[in-house]
Amino acid sequence: MLKNIYFKIIIYFLVSIFWIGAPAFGKDAELLKDSTLEGILKRGELRIGLEVGYMPFEMIDKRSGLRQKAIRHGDLRHKARQLSLIGFDIDMGIEMAKELGVKPVFVDTFWPSIIPALNLGRFDVIFGGMSVTEKRKKKVDFANPFMTVGQTILLNAKHKDTVKSYKDLNDAKFIIVSKPGTTGEEAVQGQLSKAKYETVNTEIEGAMRVLEGKADAFVYDYPFNAVFNSMNPSEKIIFLDKPFTKEPIAWAIRKKDPNFMKFLNEFLVVIKADGRFDKMVDKWFKSSDWYRFVR
Repeated sequence: MLKNIYFKIIIYFLVSIFWIGAPAFGKDAELLKDSTLEGILKRGELRIGLEVGYMPFEMIDKRSGLRQKAIRHGDLRHKARQLSLIGFDIDMGIEMAKELGVKPVFVDTFWPSIIPALNLGRFDVIFGGMSVTEKRKKKVDFANPFMTVGQTILLNAKHKDTVKSYKDLNDAKFIIVSKPGTTGEEAVQGQLSKAKYETVNTEIEGAMRVLEGKADAFVYDYPFNAVFNSMNPSEKIIFLDKPFTKEPIAWAIRKKDPNFMKFLNEFLVVIKADGRFDKMVDKWFKSSDWYRFVR
């Protein structure tokens, strides 16, 4: 277990007073005042931003009987009843909150607006399998990546003889779908620009459009496409499982918060060393036991 971050900061400040003097202490105290950690410890809550529905990271547990209201792009998710959630990020958030001695609170947020919501202070950290990109790094700071994924393709089986890789889809005759604000969309617009691109509200909707023959291909992260393909075995769909991009994913926080960043990076080292990280990966990425509990 990491030492309580609050006491570590206090000790650091006391040492600063002894060795450097009052002027340095004033500067360090100001740094603590601006840190997200101070707010987390005062509230007793770690608020985590994510978008529910991204398998296997965050999903609704159907055993709870709760349903998530459908929304259109551009709409907001209004705070209502707390969804009962399961997934890799949910387990990770619980462990992270334990290290801080606080309660985890998961804030379901519309993905295209998740970075603005973070910067407005609606939560403390972004989970949700966010890929590290240069564009996003201008708006947020990323902790050290904890996993690398890439874009893959769910293909309608009618194209099995002519489409063998993503390059074969770069043609105006194909309808390709993905989700706004994602690296899937960036991949389509950057590498498949000749195809007709259409957006979908959710990952499930995009995959189902291909399965139902309403689109030729769905471009999205490997974890989701792999899970969807396993949960929906069909001769109507083919999973082109070789990623054609390489994307590190990491937790994102507001800029210029070195104390919180230090905690996140140390936390990642600890859970990888003590085996908790591998257990979560095995549970959510290498096992299918949880399939029957999600919508």
